[in-house]
Amino acid sequence: MSEVVAEGEPLRLGGMALRNGLLVHGPSAWAAAIRAGDGTIARASGRKPRAPQAVERVPGARGVVKLGEAMVVIPLVRRALPEARLPFEDGAVLGAAAAASVGGALLKRRLGGTRGEAAAIALSLAPSLLALRSGDVAQYHGVEHKAIAAYEQGAADASEAAKEHDRCGSHLMAPMLAANLAGVALLRRAAVAPSPLTGALVSLGSMGVAVEVFVWSERHAESRAARLLRRPGHELQRAIGTREPTEEQLEVGRAALAEILRAEGALAA
Repeated sequence: MSEVVAEGEPLRLGGMALRNGLLVHGPSAWAAAIRAGDGTIARASGRKPRAPQAVERVPGARGVVKLGEAMVVIPLVRRALPEARLPFEDGAVLGAAAAASVGGALLKRRLGGTRGEAAAIALSLAPSLLALRSGDVAQYHGVEHKAIAAYEQGAADASEAAKEHDRCGSHLMAPMLAANLAGVALLRRAAVAPSPLTGALVSLGSMGVAVEVFVWSERHAESRAARLLRRPGHELQRAIGTREPTEEQLEVGRAALAEILRAEGALAA
């Protein structure tokens, strides 16, 4: 069932930059538009798999649930748009991910303790940063923010909107890293031997904590604490995560936005 949205109230949208386009999530549907190899714009949409709404209301769990929903959509997009390319679909990025995994394990053993964990976490960010700086991903990330901001503000032209956005996933990074380090420190203090299982549990818990910080910051957006919490994410977007898109890329963003609004309207009818 579609979420109820008051008349005139904009839908709450999120998105993901692709290497050649944009994926947008709505309350009940997903939509994507890409620049195909022949230069045309291809688009597709569908119903978004959803967890029970009762689970989505549970603090700590909703972040993990939302991440799972986003991951489940990706194969649906690839099936509908075979030419769609994900941010990590690049040899250099995949190589960097493998190197970061091996290097992180070596740093943990060599440095040990919190220093080793912090160094490994920092190194794990390298593939994501490389993905953003390769190809057109950072520009399509800017398209995502501009298209959604223009829609939310009722603006006619997305090109005038800011390329940084308060609901960007970059705002999760700082609290997630801090929570991860705190979780590892607690495990060590409790003399729990590190293992893939404990590492996965800490990562999931960190995601849950980060989402709760994110939700709190949005509810108290005008507070000094919220502005401070969002500062690292904004700086990451400004310096690395986004670039000003071209008119051709903005055209793809407009197509994705139009498709998600069409799909949400069809599901609500």
